[in-house]
Amino acid sequence: MLYIMKIWVKLLIGSVLGAILGFLLPYENQNILGVLGWFEQFALHLGRYSAVPLLFFALVVAVYELRMDKEFWPLAGKTALVMVCGALAIVFLGIVVTLLFPPARIPIQEEQIEMVSLDLPETLLQIFPNNMFSALLTDGMFIFPLCVLAFFIGMGLSYDRNYSKPIIGIVDSLSRIAYHISVFFTEILALAIIALSAYWALRFHAAFQANVFRDLLLLLGIFSIVLVCGIFPLLLYLLKPKTNPWVQLYGSLGSAIGAFFSGDINFTLPLLVRHVKENLGVRRRANSVTLALFAVFGRAGSAMVAAVSFIVIIKSYSSLGISLASVLSIGIRAVIISFLLVRHPGTAAYTALAVLGMGYDRGFEAGYLILRPIAFYLIAIGTFVDAMFCSFASYAIGKTSGFQEDKNIRHFI
Repeated sequence: MLYIMKIWVKLLIGSVLGAILGFLLPYENQNILGVLGWFEQFALHLGRYSAVPLLFFALVVAVYELRMDKEFWPLAGKTALVMVCGALAIVFLGIVVTLLFPPARIPIQEEQIEMVSLDLPETLLQIFPNNMFSALLTDGMFIFPLCVLAFFIGMGLSYDRNYSKPIIGIVDSLSRIAYHISVFFTEILALAIIALSAYWALRFHAAFQANVFRDLLLLLGIFSIVLVCGIFPLLLYLLKPKTNPWVQLYGSLGSAIGAFFSGDINFTLPLLVRHVKENLGVRRRANSVTLALFAVFGRAGSAMVAAVSFIVIIKSYSSLGISLASVLSIGIRAVIISFLLVRHPGTAAYTALAVLGMGYDRGFEAGYLILRPIAFYLIAIGTFVDAMFCSFASYAIGKTSGFQEDKNIRHFI
């Protein structure tokens, strides 16, 4: 019975059960927090378990096939364009909403600053290690070196089909095997989501009881729902040829639930792959490239949350208004940071907020610490928007590039 139930239904039931459990438990009890924290980590490991082989083998095959048909660079270019335009629109729209409906000021608390850095030099060294096969020995967190290796292998296989045909057949078989393994793990994620939602609800209960964060919690929650359920479908509706955006929204529900309660894009990646392929009908050769690029660089939602939160911090520190130049500076820097969060799949929004503050100077270097009690919420909202932007954009790119075929809603997973 559970196996034939749609994934989003199982995830919804699991998340509701977990949320009820989390709200019933005493949020002040450190022992309970510790136990649920361990279960959260176990659940995240379970979700990420199949992501690396799933992404690696599919990306090798996709690059090879697209390269042979001379379609790789047009697809990658279109993906990059959508990513940049989407990041600009999402970040600045979030800033405008915050300025129009400013949340209440948050009391300042003196805390010891914690150094947070994107560490770009080290990131570049890890992308190109001394031994290219070292990229395969990833812990499942920093997946960009794996994507780079898959790209070069796919390109290498495309130079001479006579020599590469036996190899590509093996890689293709491994890709399909990895996909079926991933299917099993996505089917049982409803159990993992119970632990994730329980721990999330326990922390949310404590944060909401504190009162001082309520306005910001509501602003981010309402805006993210309007963005995902209103603005994204509207943009998809304007796509030519016409499409029914509500079907695509329904087809992405499982990914949305997984992204929100995990706050981790790598955890959500196997769900995204299945939903984009089986519900939205985007072929493997296209969705492997778009999903990989969006999972690594497409963190527009997390950047938006960081920009909104930082403006609230500035208004909390000072009763003076914020200048237009400062608003533009924060927005542009947030957009840039959205492409540099490659090593932070599970803490993107909070890391982006910290980097924004440290680069802004003017005494705001430690400002992000006043939002530490709701860091989990900022991360959840950011990852939720990231995943849905990734899903809708992959569908739009696949459809306009000829790599998509409509699926019957009765056959959605």
